Order: sequence, then C-alpha cells, then structure tokens
Amino acid sequence: MRVVVALGGNALLKRGEPMTAEAQRRNVRVAAQALAPLAATHQLVISHGNGPQVGLLALQGAAYKPDEAYPLDVLGAETEGMIGYMIEQELGNLLPPEVPFATLLTMVEVDGDDPAFKDPTKFVGPVYDKAEADRIQAEKNWVFKQDGQKWRRVVPSPLPKRIFEIRPIRWLLEQGTVVTCAGGGGIPTMYQRGAERVLVGVEAVIDKDLCSELLARDLEADLLVMATDAEAVFTGWGTPEARAIHKASPAAMAQYAFPAGSMGPKVDAACAFARRTGKTAAIGALADIAAIVRGEKGTLIDMRFDPVTWHR
Repeated sequence: MRVVVALGGNALLKRGEPMTAEAQRRNVRVAAQALAPLAATHQLVISHGNGPQVGLLALQGAAYKPDEAYPLDVLGAETEGMIGYMIEQELGNLLPPEVPFATLLTMVEVDGDDPAFKDPTKFVGPVYDKAEADRIQAEKNWVFKQDGQKWRRVVPSPLPKRIFEIRPIRWLLEQGTVVTCAGGGGIPTMYQRGAERVLVGVEAVIDKDLCSELLARDLEADLLVMATDAEAVFTGWGTPEARAIHKASPAAMAQYAFPAGSMGPKVDAACAFARRTGKTAAIGALADIAAIVRGEKGTLIDMRFDPVTWHR
C-alpha cells in the first residue's frame, strides 16, 4: 500500500521548546520510531511542517542588512534539506541498511492572483509577547496576528497548483525508496509575469496539509494520514461535550466547524482527498500511526462512511 504521512509541526518542535538542533533531533527520533514499522511494510512518503524552522532562519537573517536577508522561498528550501536529513538519518538507524532514502527539494506552483496575497494568515516562526511583536513589525514591516496568548508572524498562504518534482518522486517510490518531500507545503514558486516559463520564488508559505493532499492524489496514494498531537478530530473540543469522530464522510464532516489555525486545514485536506479519489484520509496521533493505518484509531474520512461513528 502507498501511504503519504504529513507530519505536524509538533513532530519536529513542540510549542515552548527551545529551537535547537538537539530538540528537533529528539522529536524526529520519536517520529521515526512510529514511522519505521510503516516503512517496513508499505511504500512511504513523508511530508512535514517547517514554520518554526523558517522563522528561526529568518531571525538569524536579521543580523544581515535588509537587502542581504534571504527570502522565504530560499529559507523553505534550506529547512527541507535540514529536516529531511534528520528524518533520513533517524529512520536509517531503525530500518535495514539496504532500505534507500531520499529527500527532494520540492517546488510547488502557486497563482500570483491568489486572494491569499491580500490577507496573510499562515503562522511562521516563534511566538512573541505583544510589545516585541509590535517592535519587529515596525522594524521589518512584518504582519503579526495573535496565536493563543502570544503573537506570531503571518504570511500569505496561496493554494498549491502543481508539484514540479512529482515525476522523480514517483520514480523513487518505484525503486523502493522512502521519500521525504513537499516539506512545509513545498517551496512556493510561480511563473514570472511577462516572461515565458521563468520560475521565481514567492514570499509565502503553502499549507502543508493541502499540499500533502495534492501530493497524495498525484501519487495515487492508497491512504493519506495527517499526524498531529490529537488522537482524533473532536467536536466540542475543550468542553465537557467533546466527542472524538472515528469514521465520517466528507458531507458529514461539513456539519461541523473546526478551528482554521489548527484542525480546520487538516479536515479540509482529508475531505478533499476522499472526495476526489474515493479513498481514505485519516487524522490522528503520530504514536497511533500503525493503528490508524489498520483503521482502528484516529478519524477516518471516506465517501463510504455515513453516518458518523464515534470513538467509544
């Protein structure tokens, strides 16, 4: 079975942790322990978040003059390589030495007329107190929005249109390779206006889950899994009436509202994959990944699942 797993940001750096290589390595090691059994029995493609890592590199770039700082698309490429290296190494320490690994820097086309460019919403980088966020906003002309009790930078999040490296990804899978790609939603690129077939980078971040849905669809994956820190999708989250959804159709999921900054994009991506392919998408805890693939845990979304069934 061909499985695409989208690792949530918590798999790499948990909220409040120091943004050190040691902390990221420790979290990637935990993720690898959950993914290794899956890689041993299925074709595995891994995507991942990179918001904190991009933010860290942007902060490091603040030491440069304004015209020397690297743009977000280049920082995205750097983090794809860094995180892919850690994933490869930690999985390689657990799987037989003959298992091949590859990390692909993945360019994803976006539309320059996407309305997202007029309303930045994607969080990147670390959290700040309000006073510090105001200072940085005045200094760098960044846009900040509230994230919980703190403030974070936001950038445009245009929809993914095309994954340029999809052919080499397919080829690597056919050779039995465990592939890490489309990290952070891929490197946002578009064709330069007024120039024929000239690609340029874009100061934006593509939603990881929506890009993972496109990736899974293009690869004709049998299952798309979005691994997060929640065991399932809940209705009434944070209230005494909270209930975990086990199985539902996209139409059934449309009855409920989920937070735009956390579970909402995952549900949207899962529903889109189920509708467009007739296959199953799942959302659940990374630690439960094996049980999710067996259909025992997490929230499973499929056109065949109606009405909603709940976890006991």
